[in-house]
Amino acid sequence: MHIQLTPDYGYVILAGATSAFMVMWKAIKVGQARKAHNIKYPVMYSTENGGDNDQLSYDFAFKKRSHQNTLEVYPQFLFFLATGGISCPRFCAGAGLLWTISRIVYALGYSTGKPEKRMQGAFGYLGYFGLWGCSIYTGLKMTNLV
Repeated sequence: MHIQLTPDYGYVILAGATSAFMVMWKAIKVGQARKAHNIKYPVMYSTENGGDNDQLSYDFAFKKRSHQNTLEVYPQFLFFLATGGISCPRFCAGAGLLWTISRIVYALGYSTGKPEKRMQGAFGYLGYFGLWGCSIYTGLKMTNLV
């Protein structure tokens, strides 16, 4: 089997690269909070340092959880972006960018200290499920089922 990528696949690559910057930005925010609140390695959740009522600990925990939540779905996102982009490169690039922006909104909402504000980034599911659908479509196309 031969797969030929169109020049539009470059948009998919750019969307993936953009998402990597978002993940790095989140990691930097976690590192800054760790340093600011004197959270020592290997502590993963700062309430281990300061107790459940320590607001500074929660500041770190919210940033850490936002980053970790993104990392939990990042491999699937990249897979769906790469495979869906074979058939629908411009759509997938747009969906990937939408997801990436939503993860920034999610992080900013979560970092307010009010966890419910993370839901402001829920619009990213439109991009995520769009990528998933395009990935399935690519698989069906490659197997001549559509």
